[in-house]
Amino acid sequence: MTAPMHDTPTDVATAAPVDAATEAGSKKVEGRSLKQIAWHRLKQDKVALAGGVVVVLLVLVSVFAPVLVSLFGHPPNEGNLDQLEDLTNLPKGAFGGMSGDFLFGVEPNTGRDVFSRIVYGARISMLVAVLAAVVAVVLGTLFGIIAGYFGGWVDALISRVMDVLLSFPQLLFIISLVSVLPDDLLGLTGSNVRIAMLVLVIGLFGWPYIGRIVRGQTLSLREREYVEAARSLGGGSRHILFRELLPNLVAPITVYTTLMIPTNILTEAALSFLGAGVRPPTASWGGMLRDALNVYEHDPMFMVFPGLAIFVTVLAFNLFGDGLRDALDPKGTR
Repeated sequence: MTAPMHDTPTDVATAAPVDAATEAGSKKVEGRSLKQIAWHRLKQDKVALAGGVVVVLLVLVSVFAPVLVSLFGHPPNEGNLDQLEDLTNLPKGAFGGMSGDFLFGVEPNTGRDVFSRIVYGARISMLVAVLAAVVAVVLGTLFGIIAGYFGGWVDALISRVMDVLLSFPQLLFIISLVSVLPDDLLGLTGSNVRIAMLVLVIGLFGWPYIGRIVRGQTLSLREREYVEAARSLGGGSRHILFRELLPNLVAPITVYTTLMIPTNILTEAALSFLGAGVRPPTASWGGMLRDALNVYEHDPMFMVFPGLAIFVTVLAFNLFGDGLRDALDPKGTR
């Protein structure tokens, strides 16, 4: 009979490293994409996340404004004269007439629900700011990438146009334009005419800012190896612009868009404050601040709520935009 074979110490010693190597090889090292790295950095920035949460809430408030008003308020243009004092037309009670039925009180002289007008004012501000930012981003990206890639007289012409627009007095132009706007334009009536005008004018005067950024980034990207490779393989200008360069410009464009929206909100509020915004009685934060000038000494709460709405909105967008910029920065340390 043959004696059973036993593993010698040498066999065991030589087998162990093989098993360890096999086990180590089975554990694959998974890399992270740029999106995953950016999201990881953004999650670590609690301040930016807080700003992002406020931005999302503001968007929801703007979208579901009729639902919120039907649940917690009164129609924004409905006068509740029974909530006003007979002699002074000031709200009854303390803090501008705040109560369970009127969460933010009522307006002096008109008795309109301040909460409802704040909610509908958010819709106007977000609508104008976001649409104007879209117009500015589309035009700025298009002209900026064309100027940076082609250079020469194309770059010189587009750059001079940007310089002219940047030096133009935007507020004065809008105020003068409002005085000649008809009440009916291209099927739009009333406040819709002014909303469309605000979107177009703010967007047209805002695109040079992002156009300069895109142009500068394109000037550095057009000399990269992948652009030269695409050009050597017969890629046309359209392919290089929109397939090679544009995807690498998404990060700065996204960051600047989040920082452009609060600027547009301030511009819309300033124009409404000056009387060049949406037509009364359409609710607007800037218009509410203008109306509060005559009564703030007797009813300061009427000025506090629209002022806080503008402050919180602009602050939230700025905090979120700063955090997004840090998260998308490839040279960041976080």
